[in-house]
Amino acid sequence: MERHIQTIGILTSGGDAPGMNAAIRAVTRTARFNNINVVGIQRGYQGLIDKEFLKFTSSSVSNTIQRGGTILKTARSKEFMTPEGRKKAYGNMVEAGIDALIVIGGNGSLTGAQLFAREYDIPVIGLPGTIDNDLYGTDSTIGYDSALNTIVECVDKIRDTANSHDRIFFIEVMGRDAGFLAQNSAIASGAEAAIIPEGSTDVDQLAEFIERGKRKSKNSAIVLVSEAQKDGVGGAFYYAERIKNEYPQFDARVTILGHLQRGGTPSAYDRILASRMGYAAIEALLEGQRNIMIGIKNDEIVYVPISRAVKMNKPINQELITVLNVLSM
Repeated sequence: MERHIQTIGILTSGGDAPGMNAAIRAVTRTARFNNINVVGIQRGYQGLIDKEFLKFTSSSVSNTIQRGGTILKTARSKEFMTPEGRKKAYGNMVEAGIDALIVIGGNGSLTGAQLFAREYDIPVIGLPGTIDNDLYGTDSTIGYDSALNTIVECVDKIRDTANSHDRIFFIEVMGRDAGFLAQNSAIASGAEAAIIPEGSTDVDQLAEFIERGKRKSKNSAIVLVSEAQKDGVGGAFYYAERIKNEYPQFDARVTILGHLQRGGTPSAYDRILASRMGYAAIEALLEGQRNIMIGIKNDEIVYVPISRAVKMNKPINQELITVLNVLSM
């Protein structure tokens, strides 16, 4: 190691995700096991600027693994995006004796961590905490599995109404730039289609769905739609309006799941994933690693440079699109 790490700071940033508390718990207890002090930083980078620091012990994270959200709170900080804000944050770190930083969050949060680490030569370890599952270098992110299960539960209930009224329901889910939630929840819920950002730009995904539906005897359908806007209109409403204008023989409705997807108890998978990643974060610091994200590939923990995790696009498995198309016949 370049220098002995005596105290780490840990924060959660950006949107909350189920499993963040399991990660905080794992980081804290692994650090204390290795005689490293832990400072919990409240409200993300803004808390780093405002010195919202709490001394964490093993008991601080008792009875938290099953809780959704984040016990450290989270926020987005415009001040941290400025050089002056980051300078203030660094000064507070030095004053508090924090030698390294562990950041749990998504693309924007890890981008901020990368910039901070470069400016002030701070050892930073990122944990991928986002329900979108859009970070490169990891098969799954903390919170993704829980959100997927929530979506499927909601879709199962909506299908009852869709069948009863012979309606097409466009169900909008999170994932502005990535269709992992929409695509996989469509497969898991037996939906008829998923309209995602990764869909070919030269193919009309709605027209394809309608054409496939002509081979079926029923008029009800479930379509999962990523929240990416089309012509300034939310994805689901855009396609519902097109049904009204172009295919008036169908009755379309829209359901936006919104923040329902973020909340709730984390799944067993997310608890285990977050625990493994939190443990690995401390192990990485003990090995002298810095400026990496902890990922998982083929059920093995991997170290991914943060620069690659935030800059490279994570491709969706094209086989998933084929599977859905075939099974929705």
